[in-house]
Amino acid sequence: MQNILDIKYKLEDSAKQEYAEARIRLNEEEEKLEALKIRKNEYYIQYQNAIQGNLDFLKIEELANAMDIMDEMIALQNEMVKKRNKELEKARAKLNQVMQERKMHEKLKEKQFDEFVVELNAQENKETDEVVSYQYNNSESESEE
Repeated sequence: MQNILDIKYKLEDSAKQEYAEARIRLNEEEEKLEALKIRKNEYYIQYQNAIQGNLDFLKIEELANAMDIMDEMIALQNEMVKKRNKELEKARAKLNQVMQERKMHEKLKEKQFDEFVVELNAQENKETDEVVSYQYNNSESESEE
């Protein structure tokens, strides 16, 4: 039973590692998304300044295009974040399943051990009863003589 439990511990460690890696990948994608949003906001500020000052239509057009491109990149990055989130959820579900299996095997091992102890105690009680019975029978036969 201990061999199975050792395997379950290794599987749990592996699942924890996978979960941690999925969490790291999600964090990286969220950071990229945040950087894109910040970059878009900077383009927006430049755009606002460009339309209020001397009108440089080429610069305004470039900034508008840059914001449109940033919107597309943000949409793509949102999809990547969703994908990484799903991966994280899968890793979490796998980790939960492995942990439940490990706990189940631990309880089975404890139950088997408890049954062994009860059986051992019963055997010891039986042996003690036999010794007591033997001594009692021997003492009676000696007292009759």
